[in-house]
Amino acid sequence: MAKANTIIRDELKARGVRHWELAHELGISEQMLVRWLRFELSEDKQLDMLDKIETIAKRKETIIDD
Repeated sequence: MAKANTIIRDELKARGVRHWELAHELGISEQMLVRWLRFELSEDKQLDMLDKIETIAKRKETIIDD
């Protein structure tokens, strides 16, 4: 059985973004994020999360470059 929200999970891993970082950006607890990821999310929610992941990754790159 495939895990739900694989696109989110794969993007987190590829970008080096931790669950707690995404949860913080979303304004929720890490535990709540993990619960959300158990079941397939709506396309809108997935796109929002992907946008937040990109924001976090860019922020981390900026810190590294400085």
